[in-house]
Amino acid sequence: MAKGDKLYYENFAECATLAKKAAAYLVECLENYDHEKLEDMLREMHTFEHSADMKKHEMNGMLAKAFVTPVDREDLDMLSQQLDTVLDLIEEVLQKLYIYNIKSIEPAAIDYAKLLVRACDILGEIVAEFENFKKSKKLHSLIVAANDVEEECDKLYLASMHELTKNSTDVLATLSWYKIYDCFEACSDACEHVSECVGSIVMKNT
Repeated sequence: MAKGDKLYYENFAECATLAKKAAAYLVECLENYDHEKLEDMLREMHTFEHSADMKKHEMNGMLAKAFVTPVDREDLDMLSQQLDTVLDLIEEVLQKLYIYNIKSIEPAAIDYAKLLVRACDILGEIVAEFENFKKSKKLHSLIVAANDVEEECDKLYLASMHELTKNSTDVLATLSWYKIYDCFEACSDACEHVSECVGSIVMKNT
């Protein structure tokens, strides 16, 4: 591998690490939820999202200057954007709690956040294997594992939405949680999109 090529994979690895940290912090925020400290939580979460933005800009700069890239530059750009989207959406969960002035957390939200931690852990493994995708014996099974977690998220989403409407007594609260669960679902979809993007790149280059 060319020395310069490693910089792309290191960038992806750093983004995946930020996603794992953001997901773990989301669990911490929800398990120890204090409505009065939401603004502090948002500031802390934004540090992860902002760092991911910087990595995306760094990737853009490398791609703009590169004459040759290890795989198509469009694919590297797409993967960078999708990793950044994961961070954006994890931050958005906390933003939704703030926007809708949520005072207490539904247990399903904590379950969902823990699934996101698992999803981001697997993404970290996928990105670590991506560097050696032509020889890796683990990458396919990791992509399948990412899909399995997304399916668990889908089941939790359906169950949570069903309970939400079944037990609805407060229209505003129901609508607020509807939007929050939608955001969780978008997070899990974004994680799966990263793994699918890696899988697509591998297929094109092997």
